[in-house]
Amino acid sequence: MLRFLTRRFAFALVTLWLLSVIVFVGAQVLPGNPGRAILGPFADQEAVEQLNAELGYDAPLLQRYWDWLSGFLQGDMGTSYVFDAPVSSFIGDALLNSFKLAAFALVIVIPVSILGGVIAALRVGRPVDRTITVAGLSLAVVPEFVTGIVLILIFAIWLDVLPVTARAPAGAGFFTTLEYLLLPALALTGVLFGYIARMARAGTVTSLDADYTRTAVLKGLPRRTVIWRHVLRNSLLPTITVIAVQAGVMIGGLVVIEFLFNYQGMGLLIFDAATRKDFPMLQSAILIVGIIFVVTTLLADLLYSVLNPRIRVAGAET
Repeated sequence: MLRFLTRRFAFALVTLWLLSVIVFVGAQVLPGNPGRAILGPFADQEAVEQLNAELGYDAPLLQRYWDWLSGFLQGDMGTSYVFDAPVSSFIGDALLNSFKLAAFALVIVIPVSILGGVIAALRVGRPVDRTITVAGLSLAVVPEFVTGIVLILIFAIWLDVLPVTARAPAGAGFFTTLEYLLLPALALTGVLFGYIARMARAGTVTSLDADYTRTAVLKGLPRRTVIWRHVLRNSLLPTITVIAVQAGVMIGGLVVIEFLFNYQGMGLLIFDAATRKDFPMLQSAILIVGIIFVVTTLLADLLYSVLNPRIRVAGAET
């Protein structure tokens, strides 16, 4: 087990280091001039060059990368070019907002998707299975902004039962915050339902045809016991990885949803930083999202190995 954990942790560190290189180089090759973006299009060229020098853009690329990475590892994410304030103060608020939305959406979609996938698998080929499968496929291919617009039209404009924005008023209580987050969470639920339900269905169908399931049935165990103790324990293992990956993506990949519902999360923060050439904000925000993605995937691997020792042994031997 220790060897397995060590290998997975080492892979995670290498992945994060490669991500830091890609993020930094990608930010440097973006078109635009930081000094010009800060001072405006009518600023004197000499003033722009002087500001770029003050920001350190006349230093070698490797030196700039090392200064940024070493500062990040020490908790210093730099200063925003646009707001002239520490990047960490903006990332902290945006990260908390994204966590709220992602957690709310996952609380809704995980049980609904798993239940739908299992019900479809237990009734393979029947109308219930076809209905759930077609509904999942249809929702998965519809872009988030289309689902979000439809939900806004129905619940916020026509029925006027939910707010059109996801940004709750300052000092709002827990249930008021959930009310404001409900529409974007439902938009995400529609997209994620198809992926998770299909994975749960496929895993359950495979487990129902497995030898251990037939053996349990031949022993005379009740159908409910067979499903709970033997089928679901093994069928839901692949679903864990899918959920972990989607959770990592939801933290920083909800640009469209956050823009549509005017929600200040990580996705919108990254988008604004890229358009304004705020490189310290952009680099740190993307790396934070990458860390979250790697950590959630690592936790999924660990949980997968705990539930299935064969995976742990195979991972340690490779």
